[in-house]
Amino acid sequence: MNWYVAKLVFRVISGDGNHQAQFDEQLRLINAEDERKAFEKATIIGQNNQDSFMNNQKQPVKWQFIDVAEINPVNDLKDGAELYYQIHEAPDADLYIAWAHHKSAMLAIKNQPALT
Repeated sequence: MNWYVAKLVFRVISGDGNHQAQFDEQLRLINAEDERKAFEKATIIGQNNQDSFMNNQKQPVKWQFIDVAEINPVNDLKDGAELYYQIHEAPDADLYIAWAHHKSAMLAIKNQPALT
């Protein structure tokens, strides 16, 4: 058996859908014999994770599975192993760097030890 990282894409539709299109990209770890089986398994996971519910404003929300967009093999499961990468081109390098620092700061705050 081999390990793969699959990117599953879902569309999020709120209310009557009259809003800017929203998509959720999820990276899922898949254990399968080969890439074809990993794709099949990821597709089933996506289909099984579609959902519809009412939000706190009593509007319907639908998570619609779109497809498996990527399958990438994971060659070595060890501490620090690379599971996925994406090269991102940004029109404003400073803004992108500021965004990355902000996300990191939010993680640091979230993971601070609780005061007793």
